[in-house]
Amino acid sequence: MGDTQYVQGMSTNLKNAVRWISEVVQEHPEKKRNQVVKEAELRFDLTPRECDFLDKNFTELISSSTC
Repeated sequence: MGDTQYVQGMSTNLKNAVRWISEVVQEHPEKKRNQVVKEAELRFDLTPRECDFLDKNFTELISSSTC
């Protein structure tokens, strides 16, 4: 339940990272998603908790959709 509250209070950097990931994935479907997520974490200077959020949510979603 703490994660739900965290998502509602996303930082501007995290929002921008999510938006950027979405754009890159749409424009470059050939790119590996985990590499796009890692680049976003660095590009938007995310905190360890924000990186963990992206890793858990985007990598798991991506992995389950490709199976």
